[in-house]
Amino acid sequence: MSNRKQRGIGAVNQEFRRYEQVRKDQNYHLAEKTGTEQFDDDYRIQSCDMRLFFDGGEQGKLEFARQLGKALADIGFAILTGHGIGQDLYRRCSRHVVALFEDTTAAERKAYLASRHGSVNQGYFPKRETTIIHPDLVEGWVFCRRAFDLDGHADFSESKFWPRPGFEAQFRELVLAQQQLILPIMQSLLRYLGCETHCFDDKLEATNFGFRLNYYPPMDDSERSSGAGRMLGHEDVDLFTFLPAPEVEGLQVLNRQNMKWIRLNAPPGSIILNTGDYMQRISNDIFPSTTHRVSPPADPALLGKPRVSMPMAIYLWEDEILEVLPGTGEPKYPPISAIEFHTAITSKYYGDDYAVKNPK
Repeated sequence: MSNRKQRGIGAVNQEFRRYEQVRKDQNYHLAEKTGTEQFDDDYRIQSCDMRLFFDGGEQGKLEFARQLGKALADIGFAILTGHGIGQDLYRRCSRHVVALFEDTTAAERKAYLASRHGSVNQGYFPKRETTIIHPDLVEGWVFCRRAFDLDGHADFSESKFWPRPGFEAQFRELVLAQQQLILPIMQSLLRYLGCETHCFDDKLEATNFGFRLNYYPPMDDSERSSGAGRMLGHEDVDLFTFLPAPEVEGLQVLNRQNMKWIRLNAPPGSIILNTGDYMQRISNDIFPSTTHRVSPPADPALLGKPRVSMPMAIYLWEDEILEVLPGTGEPKYPPISAIEFHTAITSKYYGDDYAVKNPK
């Protein structure tokens, strides 16, 4: 392990403040410090029923926007129910994640090591190699829009992105289902802010995304005692993220009102939604990009069980300009291109030369 990553086990986020592109005053350790952290067992993340949007007419859309907007303005997280995606699809895809990491060889996976394409580092991340600042105890794989046969391109090649035939089609079903939720969520957030509700429709109709498959192997005693986290504390870079409720616990959310951590265990079949840095920027800090991390499960019996998660981060294309939305107050941030914004932040994970400056 590099000295940098070893230091990362005890690091706090403010050591990397120079990379941030939105205001983040919270101070926290990247990994849970056993015995020293405080937990908020009383706070409940708001559940929002999407049937209000789909079946409730104009009044239903208004009420859904009110509930969702308030939840995200309060803490940056909400739980979506009534979204119309069957729990059986999530279960099948969870099994496919296990197969992707357990039924392929290390050599097969390493043939797809991650590299930057546009704004996003896409491809395979070995265990302890997801960032240069912390030895996360997870294997990850990021697939963006170009890794799926979504747009009818004649030259699409599955083998360019996937180690074996069949995986693309299996996960494409989930991507297509969740893609249908992008505009309803964005329109609802714009409605809450008092903006024109369809002003992002064209930008998001076939937008880019980062579909990340995370495989957390069972933890042995040495890993448990190392102090490393399963995934470091961070804020997402995107507009918002869809996370199907994981089967194994470990997700923690920072409540910045009291600087205590919330153990988030969402109901099976629900979707955890959180806002990211893009959204904090354009909403003029109304919707925060909220800190979260994955820690070892509180139940020791689960340490020997693998954990999987399938977050889908919703981005804007690289040439879009991020501007503070009208009606959200005096702008705190100047306009910036999505690629410059995105890569400036994520260069803390991948190195300073990752950043794209002054793009043409």
